[in-house]
Amino acid sequence: MRILALDTTAAFGSIALLDGAQLVEEVLLHSPDGFGAILFDRIRQLLNRHDVPLEAIDCFAAASGPGSFTGVRVGLTAAKSLAEATGKPAVGVSNLVALAACGTSPMRAALIDARRGEVYGAAYDAGLAPVLPETVGPFASWLASLPPKVSEIVCPDPEPFRPHVPKNISLSGRRAIAAAVARIASARLCMGESADPAALDANYVRRSDAEQNWKDEPIAGTA
Repeated sequence: MRILALDTTAAFGSIALLDGAQLVEEVLLHSPDGFGAILFDRIRQLLNRHDVPLEAIDCFAAASGPGSFTGVRVGLTAAKSLAEATGKPAVGVSNLVALAACGTSPMRAALIDARRGEVYGAAYDAGLAPVLPETVGPFASWLASLPPKVSEIVCPDPEPFRPHVPKNISLSGRRAIAAAVARIASARLCMGESADPAALDANYVRRSDAEQNWKDEPIAGTA
């Protein structure tokens, strides 16, 4: 099964081509002004490098957020359009799950800067089952809520958080997540999950009732 995966949810994005269990290529993209003008050309270049026609793609996958509103929409719209044009399935994958998939610890967390002193975060076991639901709120409060067995945090840019993370928790950066999105999409297809392009939608992380009561707490560099 060939899967083409896209992530355009932040200034750094990525695209990846997966063929069965083999990652053919993952490409890191950088476009501070947005990916709308470059995405399809980069997809064409990737497929041409490996002599794979668009019609040979079995599934299109996209990072569904959280992230930039416009960026999320660009990737989802592209995946949906390609899937509908070729009559193939499409799968959306949470950025937090994709980040967690890049970790190696039995219990790991994923973290994305949500700006204004807040973060998107969640925690998962090695099978990517959630042990702390996706949420948005102040970084310090989220960090304090992590289960004790969490020993790793994966995020796109770890530097603003590094001074505040306990020494017993490793902190690693991962900008390119398209390969992880592709692998998760493949696993979901194999489990028979729905992959209707019409159902593809953004992942809007909501506040829990407890988080509604959190006070804003700045992270490093945002105060």
